[in-house]
Amino acid sequence: MSTIKSRTTQRRWLLGYLRPYRWRLVFALVMQGGNAGIGLAFPALIQSIVDTVINEQDAASLNKITLFAFAGLMVFTLSAIAGLYHINYIGEHVVIDIRKQLYSHLHTLSMGFFAEQRIGELVSRLSNDVARIRQTITDNAVDALQYTVAMVGALLIMLWVNLQLTLFVLAVLPIVMGIGLFLGYFSLKDSAKVQLEVAASTIIANEGIQNIREVKSFVRSDYEVQRYVKALERSFSHVLGLVWVRAVLRPIMRLIFYTGTLAILWYSAREVLAGRLTGGELVAFLLYMVVIGQSIAQVSHAYTQIQETLGATERIFELLSTQPLIQDQPNAQALPVVAGKISFEGVGFRYEENQRVLRDINLEIEAGEIIALVGPSGAGKSTLFNLIPRFYDVSEGVLKLDDVDVKTVTQASLRAQVGIVPQESLLFGGTIHENILYGRLDATENEMIAAAQAANAHDFVTQLPDGYETVVGERGVRLSGGQRQRVAIARAILKDPRILLLDEATASLDNESEHLVQAALERLMQNRTTVIIAHRLSTVRIAHRIAVLDQGRMIELGTHAELMALGGLYAKLYDMQFRQQDLFGD
Repeated sequence: MSTIKSRTTQRRWLLGYLRPYRWRLVFALVMQGGNAGIGLAFPALIQSIVDTVINEQDAASLNKITLFAFAGLMVFTLSAIAGLYHINYIGEHVVIDIRKQLYSHLHTLSMGFFAEQRIGELVSRLSNDVARIRQTITDNAVDALQYTVAMVGALLIMLWVNLQLTLFVLAVLPIVMGIGLFLGYFSLKDSAKVQLEVAASTIIANEGIQNIREVKSFVRSDYEVQRYVKALERSFSHVLGLVWVRAVLRPIMRLIFYTGTLAILWYSAREVLAGRLTGGELVAFLLYMVVIGQSIAQVSHAYTQIQETLGATERIFELLSTQPLIQDQPNAQALPVVAGKISFEGVGFRYEENQRVLRDINLEIEAGEIIALVGPSGAGKSTLFNLIPRFYDVSEGVLKLDDVDVKTVTQASLRAQVGIVPQESLLFGGTIHENILYGRLDATENEMIAAAQAANAHDFVTQLPDGYETVVGERGVRLSGGQRQRVAIARAILKDPRILLLDEATASLDNESEHLVQAALERLMQNRTTVIIAHRLSTVRIAHRIAVLDQGRMIELGTHAELMALGGLYAKLYDMQFRQQDLFGD
């Protein structure tokens, strides 16, 4: 029952996309309906031609009927063109509308959702699944409607021509349609599996290409190809089920149809010999049989394709039904410009019920203060870091900015005042100019260049052949790590946030790049509240205070000298990790 209800909901959801184009759709369906009507008239014209030649032998009437038939063919063609153009117009627009909504919806979802999803699967839903829906709207649904009209019309005309002959057709139809529905059921099951396996192969391909540097450095090209081939083979095993359905459906229906046609031809020929049926009526009747046979085949095929598409529709509908974990409260207000004070009051966090990451964090960071988060791997540094821009919500306690609970303000106004520079900054594939302007889209050219100069990026950018119009490539691959970081810092400078979050921003750089990036960061940190996840001594030294985390708790807090005098975990970490950096002049 729930599956039926879900399917009904999906159909209503899909029909909702057609509502803006309803009048264009009505026109297209009228054209297609007229097309089907003219097609039904054609066998009657053939009947008239045959009877005119055989019975009346009237050449003038033959010419008139033939010209009338040709005119009908012209109208038939023009109405088909008009109908198909508007149907395809609607289909393409619906695809755009669905992709707009789907992509927009993805951007409303919380970071926790993306942490659990594979990007390749989401891209597959956005591209492959939506494309299947377009095919259903533009081809399958229209074919099903048009050929249903043709089939019903042909049956009504046949009933008028000869009741007994039509009974033969009516005896065959339920059998053929029943087979189509039966095979369509299995088609739906296999289609859902195929869509999942196709998505899986897309994920593997996406990851292999996206991480091509690692693939080649580990000499894993053959391994990645084999992963992709195995995924394709798994999808092929499910495709075979669809192949069998498609292979069996039409031949069996054709066998039943032609067997019925042969019986009808035998019976109708006896009617002609008995004088109860004219030659023209016989020809017309057989032509209507062809119309019905073609209609049955097309409707069954369309039904099978529609059933297959429901698998793709279900995946899209499921994604659109996903609600973001982090939502603005109904009465959320825009956060005014803050001084930058951050307060953690009894903060705890857990990703899942039994996965507690932070507990009882009490920390007050003054406006303009630089504080470093230090601790062993898994201590909770990144989680604490991600709570500030509300990528996740605290599970316990309160997080405040300037004494305002961050849950009471809009996410957009909060994040507008927070700048983030991660350990390895990812750039968009466009130009350096576009990447820096991402910090503030309405910035002037001079403001953009000033931000690049402050980030120590201007000099290397101007030495590139295309300067600021240099295309950086996928994820900024055409730039070095230090260059990417400086472009990211320029982007953050242009944003001019009140609060700055640095996630090991120099940890993966060589000494020369680190020096340039560190100088840029020091400019960026001026007069801003800064929280740093620190692993390098050079970063820790500039912090006003250091918070030491271990197993989700803040166990130490103070300056470098205070924590060294305390002789606790920080001192041990310093001895193990930071003192070695001192020896090498880091």
